[in-house]
Amino acid sequence: MSFLPAVAPRREPGGPAWWLAFSGERLLARLAPSSATVPLLTDGLEAFGLHPVRTQFLGWLDQRPCFSAELPDDTVPPEGWTFQGLRRLFGVLEDDLYSVAVRAKQIVFWDRTHQYCGQCGISTLSMEDERARTCPSCGLASFPRLSPAVIVAVTRGDELLLARAQRFPQGFYSVLAGYVEPGETLEECVAREVREEVGIEVRNIRYFGSQSWPFPHSLMVAFTAEHAGGDIRPDPTEIADAGWFKRDGLPWIPEKISIARRLIDWFVEAGE
Repeated sequence: MSFLPAVAPRREPGGPAWWLAFSGERLLARLAPSSATVPLLTDGLEAFGLHPVRTQFLGWLDQRPCFSAELPDDTVPPEGWTFQGLRRLFGVLEDDLYSVAVRAKQIVFWDRTHQYCGQCGISTLSMEDERARTCPSCGLASFPRLSPAVIVAVTRGDELLLARAQRFPQGFYSVLAGYVEPGETLEECVAREVREEVGIEVRNIRYFGSQSWPFPHSLMVAFTAEHAGGDIRPDPTEIADAGWFKRDGLPWIPEKISIARRLIDWFVEAGE
């Protein structure tokens, strides 16, 4: 399937439409043993007896309109349906629908949290020609928020740097990551985060890939880098433990939903 994003339909949507409806952080879905789907409805969510707080047009998926919706937190799902977190739906919801759901979650969150102007407090209005809310009083425009963050696989020969953050469960390790600060390039952020969290220097910083991460609105930009010097000295406020791991001795690592796992898989496959 192919997705064409849009702010407003250029024609009146007809026929069935995909509905990405969230109650809190969870998406309305129907689960099967090895798959999942979201509502495909001709008459909107009212056909399910559901009444959204607000809705947003997302675009077209294979010529079918897509909408996101915010439902009240106490919404009871229709019979045969359930509310599920996006992590639970990864790999069971069809890939293109999952990508639209990731987009929908972030737009629902942004729309809910920008109903009032952050500058003067007046109720904002949706703009018709772009994804933004504008203040009719002071003119401040608010666009969907994205928080860029870097994530990096640091290697030392045939070893990979992995760390256990203080918030991680016991035994769980991942590559290092952190948010980009104002005035900072992505590469500068990589070097700073590694230095601050484990006390080493890196070189040969290279772009690897990116991933939209809707928890709640991050853009993860992944890099690889090589150890350039220094011994590991974990920052105790952030890191519980860190070390160099060989391909055949990896600890408990992230699942395949995340670009962190793609980085680790890249390291493993490079030694095959």
